[in-house]
Amino acid sequence: MADQTRRDYYDRRMKALDDDYDTFRPHLKELSENMAPRRGRFEVDDVNVGTKRHKEIINSKGLQALNVATAGMFAGVMSPTRPWMDLVTPDPALMEYMPVKIWLRTVRDQMLAVFNASNLYNMAPVMIGELLNFGTGCITHVDDNDNLSRFYTHTVGSYRIAQDEKFQVTTLGRRMKMTTEQMALEFEFDNLTTAVQTAIARNELNTRHTVVHLIEPNDDHRPRNPLAKFKKFASVKYQPDNADKNVLLSVKGFDEFPAYCPRWGVTGEDVYGTTCPGMVSLGDNKQLQVQEKRKGQAIDKKVNPALSGPASLRNVPVSGLPGGLTLYDADPTRNKLESIYDVHLDLRDLKEDMDRVEARIDEAFYVPLFLAITNMEGVQPRNQLELSERNGERLLQLGPVLERLQGEFLDPMISRTFNQMLRAGLVPPPPPEIAGRPLKVEYISSLAQAQRAVDTRGLDRLSQYVVGLVGAQLTDGRKVNFDMAIQKYGELVGTPPTIMVSDDQLAETRQAEQQAQQTAQGIGAGEQLARTARDAGQVDLEGDNPVSRAVANLSRGS
Repeated sequence: MADQTRRDYYDRRMKALDDDYDTFRPHLKELSENMAPRRGRFEVDDVNVGTKRHKEIINSKGLQALNVATAGMFAGVMSPTRPWMDLVTPDPALMEYMPVKIWLRTVRDQMLAVFNASNLYNMAPVMIGELLNFGTGCITHVDDNDNLSRFYTHTVGSYRIAQDEKFQVTTLGRRMKMTTEQMALEFEFDNLTTAVQTAIARNELNTRHTVVHLIEPNDDHRPRNPLAKFKKFASVKYQPDNADKNVLLSVKGFDEFPAYCPRWGVTGEDVYGTTCPGMVSLGDNKQLQVQEKRKGQAIDKKVNPALSGPASLRNVPVSGLPGGLTLYDADPTRNKLESIYDVHLDLRDLKEDMDRVEARIDEAFYVPLFLAITNMEGVQPRNQLELSERNGERLLQLGPVLERLQGEFLDPMISRTFNQMLRAGLVPPPPPEIAGRPLKVEYISSLAQAQRAVDTRGLDRLSQYVVGLVGAQLTDGRKVNFDMAIQKYGELVGTPPTIMVSDDQLAETRQAEQQAQQTAQGIGAGEQLARTARDAGQVDLEGDNPVSRAVANLSRGS
């Protein structure tokens, strides 16, 4: 089907995406108003609007917890200050081969360099904050002529998503505002509406225009055709107010789906996230605002109470300043200015309850855990084990979230970046042993290592138990394969594979040591026998024993 005939289809597709999103919209908007007012865009015209939005927030505890969780999760999952992922082969035997190790490490370092050169580490924390507060994050990953990759984060309400039969997000729709200058630089002049062309002619470069962007699986996909419009995923942009439905702004494509939309937790077939720290703590945060308001009112009534006084004060200015003087004719029945009611202020119970509410908000955002990860010194195994001991339950609760974040964000991003590097010629030829073989990603970030460190407790306890039995001479310890235990322990704490000696190399070293030991033992035995014979000959020569004389003669070489 020709591109020009598909405009009606794109409109219907966007309408279907809107219908799925509209049921989530009220809840997401409530989260924005009460937890993160500057996040969320629920109207297409809500762009570059600087009006005050923190109207519902008096106590900022929820926003502070969100900021801590965002920073902690970003540092724990993909910190730019240290490697957070490795490339490995599914076959453990290949990982013992040094050329394979070197190639995998070279490609890994090159990929991390691509991430550092791009704006990933600026955009990822924004997306993680959206994920924490709204249950769904969205970031797009496009080609860049300067740095190979470039990323754009989209806030909740500005995008629509849909899933395929495997419940993987494969469709992204957006309504956005673009300035005249942006449209003039990106699209062909003839594809623009008359209004945009006029704005260009008048040099009205900051005027904004609505553009629809739709990315979805391409039913015209042709693997052997290099044209962009025949790639696996179609990318279409058009102006919805263009009366000429035969004109589209652009028709492009991607080899891989360029949008990553991780969800914190999903119920059944739902498209958008249905649970997250922001949703869990929403009630507590709204309660905290009411309590903060009531506390302020109580204090205000105590220090600045409502007053009553005689009618003669109707036209008399009353001073409320310390040491102020108010002159008036006293009323015989009510001759003084006084409070309408007495406020007996004791805020201890309210303060204690507010502390409990704030603690629940911190727990909902895993603030104690994220602070523990952020405050770790380095990545030594001891710190990982201490962290797992103190926060084992919280780490287990984060397990499903990390799996989903890796599967819906990190895995496809790494795969697409690898393919971009291949197309750009940045990947060196692989060793023949792994040519054509699949690779997999192993995460070695602080949070991933802390998750795996929970499993090291069993190895620690077993090793301590066996060492105690060996020390008490109750066993020789051969029941445990200590070489395998060391290998497994190194994997759990994220030890670089180049540090570990391969099984073949270890076997050769031990065989050489054994042979050297046997040779040394043989030489030592010969020398001992000779010494024994000489000693015996010297002793027996003092007597008159024929056997002694024979041994002595033998020892002298007679």
